Amino acid sequence: MALPLSVLDLVPITTGSTASEALARTVQLAQVAERAGYERVWYAEHHGMPSIASSAPEVVITHVAGATERIRVGSGGVMLPNHAPLLVAERFHTLEALFPGRIDLGIGRAPGTDPAHIRALRSFDAEQFPHQLAELAGLSRGTFPEDHPFATVRVTPGDVSLPPIWLLGSSGASAEFAGSNGLGYAFAAHFSPTPPDPALRAYREAFTPSEAFPEPHAILALAVVCAETEEEARHLAGTMELAWARIRTGRFEALPSPEEAAAHDYSPAEAQAVAFYRQVSVVGTPETVRAEIERRAERAGADEVMVTSNIYDPEARLRSYTLLAEAFETVPA
Repeated sequence: MALPLSVLDLVPITTGSTASEALARTVQLAQVAERAGYERVWYAEHHGMPSIASSAPEVVITHVAGATERIRVGSGGVMLPNHAPLLVAERFHTLEALFPGRIDLGIGRAPGTDPAHIRALRSFDAEQFPHQLAELAGLSRGTFPEDHPFATVRVTPGDVSLPPIWLLGSSGASAEFAGSNGLGYAFAAHFSPTPPDPALRAYREAFTPSEAFPEPHAILALAVVCAETEEEARHLAGTMELAWARIRTGRFEALPSPEEAAAHDYSPAEAQAVAFYRQVSVVGTPETVRAEIERRAERAGADEVMVTSNIYDPEARLRSYTLLAEAFETVPA
């Protein structure tokens, strides 16, 4: 059986386009992914990023879930320090009521932005994350003891429960916590320099079954560019190489075109950033990309791979996801 594939849509804003245009493209990608047999599509919470339009993943989830039929739609993730747990519980109870059995709640422990935006968000200290997560679960289930300050708090709608909770990680620090609490686990290897293997192993070793996850389930997120030829794939990948070089040197801008990337004169620091990005990304033809994805997934012990493809041209981006699905012979439900 082929390795299950999913989509992480960062809702990329490209040079010359707007955030509104990027958001309008989310439905088309989700529908293409659904027809191609992808398992799920997730949206990440980022704030103050000129290249990412998904600052409100719950809103995007609602928009996309209403325009699709089968594919699971979720957050990858909601950054819990930015939110009161009751609000997260209410929003995802509502999503579960609207789209039963199709919603995922991916949660992260970092604010996902810079210090100025953290202050504007009134974010909690990330050290409170375990307490926040326990509060989220307690509010959803209504399991606080009578003497607890939240004992009389009720989440509405109350006739549904929270969707399956996935804990997101990029360093391995959350892996054991996710396993011992019976959660799903997703590792952000699409940008993290930390090898995912130890984290996924720690997750499995600590895993305790839960109602949502009778068995451990680990997702490996990878940055992928797939095209008919190696040359074309490398050309398209120039967009994220230049974007990553800019980010690593303190510049946050809309995604550049591959032509702009090809003409760019890289400084030594930028060239070093590009070399790193080439190590974490998977670029090539369908055959070579499938082989490399399977190699990384097997080495890490992943049950599923979540692909993010930040390609400048929208049609080339859709084509990359389609070629990848064909290479893996995914079958729509």
